[in-house]
Amino acid sequence: MTTENQRTHPADGPDTAVSGKTDLTHPDAHRSPALETPVTRALKDRPPLGPIERLDHDALVANQQSELAASRRSYTLSSRALFAVMDAVYGKERTLEKFRVLEVVARVPYQAWESVAYVAMTHTSKNPDFARRVYDRARVARVEQDNEQWHLLILEELTRDQRRPWLKGRIIPQILALSYYQLSWILFVLRPKRSYQLNADFEDHAAHEYALMVQEHPEWETTPFESQFQGDFGAYDSLADMFRQIGYDEALHRQESEIMMTQPRFT
Repeated sequence: MTTENQRTHPADGPDTAVSGKTDLTHPDAHRSPALETPVTRALKDRPPLGPIERLDHDALVANQQSELAASRRSYTLSSRALFAVMDAVYGKERTLEKFRVLEVVARVPYQAWESVAYVAMTHTSKNPDFARRVYDRARVARVEQDNEQWHLLILEELTRDQRRPWLKGRIIPQILALSYYQLSWILFVLRPKRSYQLNADFEDHAAHEYALMVQEHPEWETTPFESQFQGDFGAYDSLADMFRQIGYDEALHRQESEIMMTQPRFT
C-alpha cells in the first residue's frame, strides 16, 4: 500500500505576502495569533500529526472498496444502542451533520483512556518502568484523540453554513459524548477489554459509514477540498479523497483497539 510520508510545508507554497492570497495549505492560515511562550516556540516548527497514515489516491480508493466488501463486526448491545439513538435523532440518511455529531463522540474514549492512564501513573510512579509503559498508552491515546479532533474540525467547517437546531446541534451531541465518556472510563477501569471492544465497534461503524457516504456522492470526486486545516490534515485531490482518508483513519483506530483487546491491561 502506497503511503506519503512527506508533507508539503509552507515554504513550498506561494509567497502569500506577494500574491495577496491566503495559502490554505499553510499551517497558520486563518489562525489567530498565539502567545509566544517557550512551549509554543518549541512546537512552532513541528508539523502536526494529521492523518494516522497518509495514503495516495489509489490506496484510498482500494481501502474504501475493501471496507465496502468487508463484513461489519458483531456489535455489542451498548454499541447497537448508541447507533440506534443516532439514527433515531439524526435519521438514517448519511448527512454531513450526522457525521459531525459522530466525530463529537468519537474523541471521548481516547480522552477517557488518557485520563485513567495519568491517574495510574500517579499511583505507580515509584515503579518507573511500569509507569513508563502506562505513559506509552497515554501517548497513543493522545495521538488518536488529536486525529479525531481534526476530523471534527473539518466537519464543523463543512457544516458551518447549515442551519443547526440548538437541541440536536449542540445539546444532544454533548449528552451523547458525556455518556460515552463515562461508559468508556468505567469499562477501562473495571474491564479494559470491554472498553477497547466498544471503541472497535464504534470505529468499525464509522469506517463503513464513511465508505458508504463517499459511494453515495460521486460528485465529490470532482469537488476540490479547500480548508483552513489543509496544513494540518493534508491537501487532497478531491473532497472524496479527504473523506476516504478519514475513513482510513477510523479503520486504523479499529485495528488499534482490536489489538489492544488482546492485552488490555497496563501490565
